[in-house]
Amino acid sequence: RNLLQDDLDSLVNSPSFSLKVERGTIKPKENFDAKEDAVALRKAIEGLGTKEKTVIDILTHRSSAQRQLICGAYQEATGRTLLDDVKGDTHGKFEDFLVALITPPAAYDCHEVMRAMKGAGTKDSVLVEIFASRSNDQIAALNDVYLQETQKKLVFDLSKEVSGDFAKALLLLAERRRKKTPRCSMTQALYNAGEKKWGTDESKFIDILCLRSVAQLRQTLVEYKNISGKTLQESIEGEMSGELEELLVAIVKCVKSVPAYFAERLYESMKGCGTDESTLNRIMASRSEIDLLDIRAEFKKRYEHSLHSAIESDVGGDHGDCLKAICGGDD
Repeated sequence: RNLLQDDLDSLVNSPSFSLKVERGTIKPKENFDAKEDAVALRKAIEGLGTKEKTVIDILTHRSSAQRQLICGAYQEATGRTLLDDVKGDTHGKFEDFLVALITPPAAYDCHEVMRAMKGAGTKDSVLVEIFASRSNDQIAALNDVYLQETQKKLVFDLSKEVSGDFAKALLLLAERRRKKTPRCSMTQALYNAGEKKWGTDESKFIDILCLRSVAQLRQTLVEYKNISGKTLQESIEGEMSGELEELLVAIVKCVKSVPAYFAERLYESMKGCGTDESTLNRIMASRSEIDLLDIRAEFKKRYEHSLHSAIESDVGGDHGDCLKAICGGDD
């Protein structure tokens, strides 16, 4: 038995990513007082030169729900929004990260999707990351915010930005069509559509990977390896290309392990010269109350150094301090 097979077998028995297990680094603060925090933030922002340390200390040691209460108390006390003041007083990727922390999770996901759709050339990798990794409930919340803010349906706007099989797959995910369907032999259908066939039937792959439940897909990964002798990921990489390949591979990775998927995304964002700080910000902010502890463990296991040390050597200044505070400990 090889390692991969053990890996796949343990998959079937591991908890689905929709289970509410809190594995974040950020927990709600005990004895929390929103007004007190708002006063401290006001002093830090209004004083001569923003006291970044205070801002970082408060925002990285409160839960997202608590930050929303602070925003309310801040506006009541100053007549201004904390968001506007943070934007006016900080800049660059540090500003972006603080904005991410004070934006509710669904709104932040929504704004990242909007940013990916804006301007010349849609940023497909952002769309892939968000729609492949979020649960149905998270995607529903993202859709709600989009409708509130734009008075339009996300799938309508998205359909104008993407095309082809990639669009078909992405829109199925955006419409939250993933469900628990009766068990039938999806595995054989995948094998017939790919490895066994001259030319690939992409629509079969799309239907199965975008519509079936995570639990079913885990079973499919194991069965596929048994039938075809290679992993489903290897088949997708061998048969497809471009953004469709990127999306379907991301779905397979998330079915196997969402934390491992994000550990790899974080590693990729920091390797080589130059850092993809937008990806770094997005993952650190959006996973901080969900599974960042597990992401840290996966990172250490795969790359033999800690996420904390990777951030330390890649991002300096206030932005680095803020990211390290969200990261929590050094493994």
